[in-house]
Amino acid sequence: MNIYNFNARKINGEEISFEQYKGKVLLIVNSATGCGFTPQYDDLEKLYKNYKEKGLEILDFPSNQFGAQTPGTDEEVSNFCSLNFGVSYTQFSKTDVNGENAHPLFLFLQKEKGFSGFDKEHKLSPLLEGMLEKSNPNFREVPDIKWNFTKFLIDRNGKVITRFEPTADISKIEEEIKKLI
Repeated sequence: MNIYNFNARKINGEEISFEQYKGKVLLIVNSATGCGFTPQYDDLEKLYKNYKEKGLEILDFPSNQFGAQTPGTDEEVSNFCSLNFGVSYTQFSKTDVNGENAHPLFLFLQKEKGFSGFDKEHKLSPLLEGMLEKSNPNFREVPDIKWNFTKFLIDRNGKVITRFEPTADISKIEEEIKKLI
């Protein structure tokens, strides 16, 4: 099993195979349109514009699983992202990333790279940790997606290289992308 074994439905309804991404560096993200991390759409678009010619693809999976922060239809999500952030990378239909209805891609990603902690320097880390600890005191040991804007970096051979939590600084993500480009 590897990343190329998966299919997903783009935000426009088209079903695609990840085979088309062979040889590309991928950054897979679960996003939200009404979250404290939503401004990361800007950072992701800048990364995409800077590195798409060198083989970077950003695959965005909006999810409404964290605080119901992605309301609306796929079309509304797409319009919001393009109008407010100029998103031009590939977006997929709203997707469950955890639980019994989780997309198999995200189950695979979690199995490959579990949770390794929030960036201690980020101002929202204590808030996230406190919230997660209330619902599951052992949340640190569970590999599931903790919140919106968790990212997985995939190399040109389809191997999951690393996982970035939403609190990861974009410059650290860019450094890792540069190593693979």
